[in-house]
Amino acid sequence: MAIILHLDVMLAKRKMSVTTLSEKVGLTMANLSILKNGKAKAIRFSTLEGICKALNCQPGDLLEYQSEEDNADQFD
Repeated sequence: MAIILHLDVMLAKRKMSVTTLSEKVGLTMANLSILKNGKAKAIRFSTLEGICKALNCQPGDLLEYQSEEDNADQFD
């Protein structure tokens, strides 16, 4: 996938558990796990806003674009 979500990195930087983030944002643990593990196909702006508010970060701290060519180079 070309968009990478660094939720696990921000959680570690903020020393926050997925459980705490789940409570603050109002998302289920299952949905946060999907985001954290890179399995999500989409994210609502309201969810992104809630995560950014809870983690005191910007969307750019969580999201990264990586071209398909860059992904292919990793496996060569």
